[in-house]
Amino acid sequence: MTSQTTKGRVLLAYSGGLDTSCILAWLIEQGYEVYAFMADDYEAARKKALNAGAKKFFLEDLKREFVTELIYPAGVYLLGTSLARPVIARGMIAVAEKEGCDYVSHGCTGKGNDQVRFELAFYGLKPDIKVIAPWRIPAFYNRFAGRSALLNYAAEKNIPVAQTAAKPDENLFHISYEAGILEDPNTTPPADMWKLTSSPEDAPSLPEHITIEFTVYTDAVDIFVTLNALARKHGIGRLDIVENRFIGVKSRGCYESPAATILRVAHMDIEGLTLDRNVRALRDQFVTVQLSRILYNGYFFSPEREFVTSAIPTSQRTVNGTVRLKLYKGNVIVEGRFSQEGLYDERESSMDELGGFEPTDTTGFIQIESIRIKKWGQANVRKGQGGVEAKDVYGSRV
Repeated sequence: MTSQTTKGRVLLAYSGGLDTSCILAWLIEQGYEVYAFMADDYEAARKKALNAGAKKFFLEDLKREFVTELIYPAGVYLLGTSLARPVIARGMIAVAEKEGCDYVSHGCTGKGNDQVRFELAFYGLKPDIKVIAPWRIPAFYNRFAGRSALLNYAAEKNIPVAQTAAKPDENLFHISYEAGILEDPNTTPPADMWKLTSSPEDAPSLPEHITIEFTVYTDAVDIFVTLNALARKHGIGRLDIVENRFIGVKSRGCYESPAATILRVAHMDIEGLTLDRNVRALRDQFVTVQLSRILYNGYFFSPEREFVTSAIPTSQRTVNGTVRLKLYKGNVIVEGRFSQEGLYDERESSMDELGGFEPTDTTGFIQIESIRIKKWGQANVRKGQGGVEAKDVYGSRV
């Protein structure tokens, strides 16, 4: 039961950084009993949270769940931050229910996507949970109008903090950087900002050759740890983009997704050999677009997400095989692929033999396919829009 002398018990999504450390102290100052939750093992953060006044610290190792339930089904979508939030939220709600917490809290900015992702996940899992979002509370954001105010407060509360040029967010899948000097989209990220990967210039001059098999695999976390190490060594997985936040604000972000970049290249390549073209087209036209939007906007615990992801296992039934890759100075280069379930037939594709293919059959195929094209051409001639003169895409004569 919550102590009668407090406003209630709060479970805070804690990172150990400046924002959540100050939020922890501020919540205590406001009269809440604060528990801290973290989804990875970081001993320094545990000590910092308890020293700052947290009553309890909960660590949930969610890496395996993150890989098997979020990353693998998502496949090619390199939305590392978006994918991590549902896992953290689910772990938090489980602890909140067990510990009788009245509230959950987070340190997400009022301008960003993560506030939406966390809170929609909280409500999807426990509709009656109450959320404290300090960066949307005037008493908090007016008091801490800038980074200097947070630093002063941390010093006052004896909370150790590290100065950084940009604000990172790291998990097994990737790390993202935003804010600070990156708020100017024309500022080149400093070389020492990148935390995970070597720069392509400093990567080894000799390439490294690896093989990935998509049928039988080792432990899910071991795969990511191994591929992360290889990709970091060869400077693979960096990205610098300006994107559109869900709330309508444009945002500049830099990302490092080492292992994910390798797996994406390999997976897309083996699909070319093993996945039916119409299935792939439907997946890329609908599932890819819709799941990306659902994940990015925080609707993981929703009926539409369940509907969309239900199509993924069926699409991947035949996607088994081996891809050979070369890792070299920031690049993932496919060198070959093989599959027992491949839809590719070398004899059918060969220009040197018929291989069971009858060229005369193509005549009828072209005749059928050309029916509507001929009709369209005839209609253009009647309207005076035909002819042999070239036109650009806007209809102007070239």
